[in-house]
Amino acid sequence: MRFIASGGIVLAGALALRFASRLLVPQTSLENKVVFITGGSRGLGLAIAMECARRGARVAICARESAALERAAEQLGALGATVLAIRCDIRDRAELATAIARIDATFGRLDVLVNNAGTIAVGPMESMTREDYEDALATHFWAMYYATESALPFFARQGGGQIANITSIGGKLSVPHLLPYCVSKFAAVGYSEGLRAELAAKHISVTTVVPGLMRTGSPRNAWFKAQHQKEYTWFALSDALPGSSIAARTAARAIVDATLKGDAEIVLSLPAKFAVLLHGIAPGFVSNALQIGARLLPRHGGVDTLRMRGSQSTTRLTESPLTLLSKKAERDYNQI
Repeated sequence: MRFIASGGIVLAGALALRFASRLLVPQTSLENKVVFITGGSRGLGLAIAMECARRGARVAICARESAALERAAEQLGALGATVLAIRCDIRDRAELATAIARIDATFGRLDVLVNNAGTIAVGPMESMTREDYEDALATHFWAMYYATESALPFFARQGGGQIANITSIGGKLSVPHLLPYCVSKFAAVGYSEGLRAELAAKHISVTTVVPGLMRTGSPRNAWFKAQHQKEYTWFALSDALPGSSIAARTAARAIVDATLKGDAEIVLSLPAKFAVLLHGIAPGFVSNALQIGARLLPRHGGVDTLRMRGSQSTTRLTESPLTLLSKKAERDYNQI
């Protein structure tokens, strides 16, 4: 009875805190609001930009590749959106600050910042170099920090704002053959959660987004090392199958909803939710399971520390009907 009563008190407290957190940032629409999405030219970033455009937002996106930016701007324009496409290396603090200043000069405000830009290198730890860790941290942590610091003065001038930080299930538990990625995503989760606590008094909400696998077509442009074809095969198949991944549009809709509500965190996909819950309850069990999984993955060798794109690592399986949904996502979200 005491256990049940204690559980009820904890649940009631959690619900009260959830309700109170939403009072800090009332639910709003995106009509005529300005949303800035880093890495918005393809994949999840483009899916989020499309969702914001459908809701009437004015959308700013940035990326390093001019051609991809132009194609994304055309796709968003076809939805009737007002679009500002900015070529920018988000790892460069000065370029990010300039990009946000340009958004302010163009639209006169900034309402929502979505820190989405990402990179991933897949392979055993023996194939990973210091540069892989530096690149992952520069993209997933430092770029998030730079963009946030640049946006805060504009939010302060307006009396508030909203931030969505796209992290990963890899920021909750460290997955084999994704070590640099997971290290950087753990940093992103820690920064995002602490940021929310500190910015609440300034009427700035921060939502930590924790996606599992999503069908965004991203494996094609990811990096693979060592036995790169085998690494690409397991990664691409996991990313393509409906049971293990969710559609990009479904993910984008949930992310925008959670951000507007001011939710503290959203975990996307049932497998990811189950993994986070199980890791919280039984971290030792999950750790042992990951050890078994690591032994089943490809060994070191192949191209060693060299990076190969997914598009350079295809196999019969990755070009089979098993990946049809992923191939469609590649076309829909500008991955080709």
